[in-house]
Amino acid sequence: MKAVLCKTFGPPDALVVEDIPVPRPGKGEMRIRVGACALNFFDTLIIANRYQYKPDLPFSPGAELAGTVSEVGEGVEGYAVGDRVAAYAGWGAAREEVVVPAGRVVPLPDGLDFEAAAGLLVTYGTTYHALKDRAAMQAGETLAVLGASGGVGIAAVELGKVMGARVIACASSPEKLDFCRRHGADALIDYSRESLKDRLKDLTDGRGVDVIYDPVGGDYCDPALRATAWKGRYLVIGFAAGDIPKVPLNLALLKGMCICGVFWGHFVDVEPEIARANHAQILAWAAEGRIAAPVDRSFPLDRAVEALKVIARREARGKIVLIP
Repeated sequence: MKAVLCKTFGPPDALVVEDIPVPRPGKGEMRIRVGACALNFFDTLIIANRYQYKPDLPFSPGAELAGTVSEVGEGVEGYAVGDRVAAYAGWGAAREEVVVPAGRVVPLPDGLDFEAAAGLLVTYGTTYHALKDRAAMQAGETLAVLGASGGVGIAAVELGKVMGARVIACASSPEKLDFCRRHGADALIDYSRESLKDRLKDLTDGRGVDVIYDPVGGDYCDPALRATAWKGRYLVIGFAAGDIPKVPLNLALLKGMCICGVFWGHFVDVEPEIARANHAQILAWAAEGRIAAPVDRSFPLDRAVEALKVIARREARGKIVLIP
């Protein structure tokens, strides 16, 4: 079978596509024929050895997928060959077949195709965990999303609306903000041209924002922190800007606020039952059309380098997907 392989750490150009043996599932595992594999920003980090997880070489990027069960390992119940599923692999999904622990697999609802489903578990799973489990966001609260046109950003816009929040999308160009508006954002901030802190205050009549969703970090952290409301929650999702900001903790004290880390990859391992319930809810909302799960572009496996470069340049409007 064909697989995209990282054999030496480095940029996307270092990846190769090679034939490797078809894997066999062990106890508690299943093999899935990949219908679609979604890529994420952290794939550009993991292949450069700059991510929390450090897979042994060689490995395939690609944390999430949708496809068809092709073999069921010993002890796996509730699944059969031919079942349509989505799965979180952590890494290794950018190939024609992949072995995944059964606990990370979720059945696909009817009417939801592989391409749309492949990109739901990481971005929407991270976001739903953040908003529901970490921020305990309630209907009627205000949610500000930084980097709102990217993969996790647009997930936060859509899930925020489904959960009843007033959503303020923050991004760096009119084109990106128009994309957010079309996916349900109630208000827009171009933080390349406007003061993020002042506009968040203006849009909340001076009260501040209840929940900040930040996958960007860098220079946007401080003004967003200063624009939170009393008892606000600041969700630390990631650092797409590259710099990990230093947080002035006196702001947390003065605002009675919580700074909440969101490490979804570990959450899936330590709270698997809650994670599976979250995933099932997300897939159900997608099948009902309540979230769009937008796919920007699809690439064949042999164009994985090009696909990852689109993500690295932050050009994606929604998910980038590989189709074996």
